[in-house]
Amino acid sequence: MKKLNRINVFFAVALLWILSACYELDLYPKSQLSPETFWKTDEHAKQGVMACYQALKWNETYYRFFGMDCLTDIGTGYDDAGYWDISRGTWTAASGYVLNRWTHSYDGISRTNLVIQNILSSETINEDVKHKVLGEAKFLRALYYFFLLNHFGGVPIYDETVDYNKEYMKFTKARSSEQDTRDFILKDLEYAMEALPVSWPEADYGRATKGAAYALRGRVYLYNQQYDLAVKDFEEIVLDPSGVGYNYELYPDYAGLFLPTGDKSNEMIFSVQNHASVGFNLGMPYAWYMGSNACVGTSWNNVMPSVDLVDSYELKDGRPFNWNDFIPSFNESREVREQTFLSTLTGDKKSVESYPLYYDKLLSMYEERDPRMQQTVILPYTHYKGWVGNKEKDCEYVIASGVATTNGFIVVNRGYKTYLFRKFVPEGIMGGLMTASQRASVPINFPIIRYADVLLMLAECYNEQGDIDQAVEYINKVRQRSSVNMPAINSGPAWLDARSKSAVFERIKHERAVEFPAEGLRYYDLKRWRLLKETQNSDEKDMLGTTIYVNKFEDKDYLWPIPLQERDRNKNLEQNQGW
Repeated sequence: MKKLNRINVFFAVALLWILSACYELDLYPKSQLSPETFWKTDEHAKQGVMACYQALKWNETYYRFFGMDCLTDIGTGYDDAGYWDISRGTWTAASGYVLNRWTHSYDGISRTNLVIQNILSSETINEDVKHKVLGEAKFLRALYYFFLLNHFGGVPIYDETVDYNKEYMKFTKARSSEQDTRDFILKDLEYAMEALPVSWPEADYGRATKGAAYALRGRVYLYNQQYDLAVKDFEEIVLDPSGVGYNYELYPDYAGLFLPTGDKSNEMIFSVQNHASVGFNLGMPYAWYMGSNACVGTSWNNVMPSVDLVDSYELKDGRPFNWNDFIPSFNESREVREQTFLSTLTGDKKSVESYPLYYDKLLSMYEERDPRMQQTVILPYTHYKGWVGNKEKDCEYVIASGVATTNGFIVVNRGYKTYLFRKFVPEGIMGGLMTASQRASVPINFPIIRYADVLLMLAECYNEQGDIDQAVEYINKVRQRSSVNMPAINSGPAWLDARSKSAVFERIKHERAVEFPAEGLRYYDLKRWRLLKETQNSDEKDMLGTTIYVNKFEDKDYLWPIPLQERDRNKNLEQNQGW
């Protein structure tokens, strides 16, 4: 967003806090903001809705959403954004993650409701502006309710008819059914699709658009296995049958998608807008949670790619990867794995005395893999531009006893021998775009829906309808992004064949895993495919095959528990089964 938008975020958040405070709003000082002095102009309407976007950055909406991968086969994590208790099965209805996911989502909903209330009652705001702002607010309200639906099932529905001045902290509605909750979401999205523009002027970049509303509704239908309806919405923005000019396309550089410039490309259908500068810490904590000690702010690598993810990247010719093809007996022998990864430092610990026995084979193997692997993951014995001693420093990921960041080595917290994320993690201070104190505010936009996601969701719908050829066509579009250029499915060799519904599904499952790491989508994919129990009851292992913790998933975990604190407050809230 431009500077004006960033200022409006601060202004609007303060405004909505004032307007939603639990006291009589007609007893306001005449010099202060209130419903009597605000909601009068077109600019007021635009400023007011900005607070609805800002709620996307609460901890348990999208601020730490990348950590959701730690609850799946493609992520490993501990503490904080690693969702430690959930992955290990020790969480309860009293867990902080659970309460915050509920309350932070409803905070976003309350903000949208306040905007809708005041916009509808205003007699001075231009009708065209009203219509668009209502479309934005309803799109965001649908997004927040969809967030709740995906975690808790049916939830109480509060809309713009709620009088927050009288009913604040007194909400006692029972839960609506899943279908009623979904119908409410769909109704909001129907309005948004009609009201929102195809695009906004540059100064308003990041606001919801017509294409975002179609894409979100398609996702709602897909998650409910309504493939015929989902196809229509996805085709609307892929094929543009009415010629409105959506102009979405795959960004040619996969790695660049997660850097400034690419994060505003035509691949981004809807994303959380981030900015960081002196006085404006409006970014996201990629560095803090995904970066290592070599990262700006000496960060913590709470969220890491799993060994399973890294091993799943194919060879460049499309064959499945197998360690034994490169390093014989790797799969069977811990000794061989140690000879692959472990180095010895010199006596002063400042340099490497001896690299692993299979060092050359390891580096050679990296070059023969799907390019997204190196673009997503910091691999052992590759380099990363860190921020050490208040200056940029080239750091190498060496696995050895005694490594220290001050000597130019990447240090993994807790001594884990795990992979690290490169995707989203800032290099240096990003050419001056952030400061050393901003590990929690990295200025890279976070995608909620991007075009590659739509293409793969459309492929999934086609496959479920039995249209194998079209499904493969759209999988191949994603695989053959110019910077990736993986061979097309069904293009010759037997290992590229996928000619049945089940085989194409396996391709979709794989492609979504390697395309979207750290974007938080994997959990919801496995959930709707009913594969969480199958994938999550397993040992989480490091590169050497050592178990670092044990995942646990039960049938009850498919729906999160209704928070204990909310049930204490509202006796009409029925708990989900098993909790």
